Amino acid sequence: MVKNKDLLIAGNWKMNGSKKNLSMISLLMKYIKQKKFKNSEILICPPNTLIDAFSNISKRSKLMIGAQDCSDKEYGAFTGDISPSMLKDIGSQAVILGHSERRQYQEESNKLIRSKAENALNNNLLTIVCVGESLNQKKSGNTLRVIGEQLKKSLPDKIKPNDLVIAYEPIWAIGSGLVPNNDDIYKVHSFISDKLKSRYGGKAKKIKILYGGSVNKKNASSILSIDYVDGALVGGASLKFSDFRAILDFCN
Repeated sequence: MVKNKDLLIAGNWKMNGSKKNLSMISLLMKYIKQKKFKNSEILICPPNTLIDAFSNISKRSKLMIGAQDCSDKEYGAFTGDISPSMLKDIGSQAVILGHSERRQYQEESNKLIRSKAENALNNNLLTIVCVGESLNQKKSGNTLRVIGEQLKKSLPDKIKPNDLVIAYEPIWAIGSGLVPNNDDIYKVHSFISDKLKSRYGGKAKKIKILYGGSVNKKNASSILSIDYVDGALVGGASLKFSDFRAILDFCN
């Protein structure tokens, strides 16, 4: 168990899941009630098709339901997009923005992610902004430079610190089974913390910094114990109740 930390454990289901997974949400609710978490928060971000159903059965529990993306626009002729207010309307409490898969496959820029973050924060959604370097950038020694640039250009100037979360997800670690060593994770999270303090002053103390990238039941305890790590953004291991519960077991 990781003691004396207010952790946020977020499960990113990506493009996985169906209504058959309602039973897992029920199991999570029962587990959370039994565990009686004092400080930690649990969040599941399924595809948009499941948010309404998941939020309906979890609204009387401490399990939060979120989304994986939102528009930088509030309404209008933007076919296929969904606004933060629409997400709130179906029960979403949070949103993940700037995930490397969207930066890569949808070619999302720092400017766009910043605009989305502003919109999400204005709608009082817990806003998780992802940053991370590629393997080539890591090998070139540019990890901190890349992350510093992403933080500078992806985050709004005006924030609600209780609603902003940063997730460090090294691109080369996502789904690969590879994980940076603890010293590297500490170095990056400490760097992010310093950048946030420099930009936002005292407000930065309330901004959680999560680690993501092949987090699983075998490495979660070690990762969550690292200074400046305030939780985890979990991918594949959040899809199966037994695997996700094993990670949550390390929370206080």
